[in-house]
Amino acid sequence: MQPQLEAMYQEIILDHYKNPHHKGLRDPYDAEAHHVNPTCGDEVTLRVRLAGVDAGDDAKIEDVSYDAMGCSISQASASVLTDLLIGRTVGEAQRVSEAFLALMQSKGEGEPDEDLLEDAVAFAGVSKYPARIKCALLSWMAWKDATSRAFAEESSS
Repeated sequence: MQPQLEAMYQEIILDHYKNPHHKGLRDPYDAEAHHVNPTCGDEVTLRVRLAGVDAGDDAKIEDVSYDAMGCSISQASASVLTDLLIGRTVGEAQRVSEAFLALMQSKGEGEPDEDLLEDAVAFAGVSKYPARIKCALLSWMAWKDATSRAFAEESSS
């Protein structure tokens, strides 16, 4: 990766860390998940609110809010996640999530889809550091968990 690009990506991560978007747990919500990265102690509690849960993948993500503590990577990733997923359908959000996971598994060799991932491409360099990948993925795994719980709640009611 070019040094200028890497520096720009670091700035994006730092900006999301210092000025987090959608931070703070909000009501109402359909489901909540709390995840911890045992290797470093990062934590996130994430809430999701869906419209039309009975529509499955076409359900719309009305809100994602979170509270997190930990490193700049985990907190910036949660901020980026909220920007990317709020307003999308669950199906669209799953495609974004899969693209982010692929980027994290690319070991720095991936060519991320900037149109799909937007600011999340800034985490490309993180994929070279296996110990930091879990930090970047923490909120994404919590989102998947909370969304699954929202669907489970709907089907049991």
